[in-house]
Amino acid sequence: MPAAPGLFYQVHFYLFGLLAIASALAFVTRKSPISAALWLVSVMFNLAALYVMLGAHFIGAIQVLVYAGAIMVVFLFVVMLLNLGHADELSDIRGKWGRLAAGGIGIALLAQVMVLARTRFMPSLQPPTNPVFGGALDLGAVNNVAKPLFTEHLLAFELTSILLLAAIVGAVVLGRRKGVA
Repeated sequence: MPAAPGLFYQVHFYLFGLLAIASALAFVTRKSPISAALWLVSVMFNLAALYVMLGAHFIGAIQVLVYAGAIMVVFLFVVMLLNLGHADELSDIRGKWGRLAAGGIGIALLAQVMVLARTRFMPSLQPPTNPVFGGALDLGAVNNVAKPLFTEHLLAFELTSILLLAAIVGAVVLGRRKGVA
């Protein structure tokens, strides 16, 4: 007998919540700014998963794109330009127990991916489409933003991405000139 659909979401909601809290604690306890930034990315991804589970798909996507993507890239560029990270501080996993814990977490995440992949072939494992309302999944917010962005405003979108790429290359060039001279 398959588990109740509510149980599926409840377990994963608490799992992502605990992972977000653990990642936040790891973020504030790191001495290396690079390690702290990577733990902050983990917090952002877990929060995005929580948003998606609550039915706020657009906010979850923006969380990944804007915060975990763009903002964290800016943080890492600042760390690289200021030379705050040192090679000996990059690894937070020290000793065999840390490696075993990391391996266990990796295996647990792989098991979850495998269960979600099996839902295509085993409909009994398929979660409901919308846990909040129980009806069909409504992607209206994503569709309302994505359709004009990639049809009417595609040129502006692509020009903005080229402008941001030029700004990143310029920042790296300026940062290298100061370091070389």
